[in-house]
Amino acid sequence: MLRYTLMRLGIFAGCLVVVWGAVYSGIFPRGFGDSNFLWVLLLSMVLSAPISWVVLRKERDRASVQIVERVDRAKANLEANRTQEDLADDTARAQGQAS
Repeated sequence: MLRYTLMRLGIFAGCLVVVWGAVYSGIFPRGFGDSNFLWVLLLSMVLSAPISWVVLRKERDRASVQIVERVDRAKANLEANRTQEDLADDTARAQGQAS
């Protein structure tokens, strides 16, 4: 997941540099007054989102498989703990009724 996040940030940084250059060279319009930096950030996010969606598809699928495996392991551990607790409780009740 860290790898995917870093790759996504890299794509955003690349888009930020390209948009910044395009705005200051006059290809894209400048923002109003002091909002130019926010305009460049917003435009970079809008451009980097579809690029990340297409380019990082395999990495996103790989990360989701890892997350699913972790969740399945956690569920199995919880079920094992619940089973142990139930066995301990049943044993304690059986011993209490035998007395």
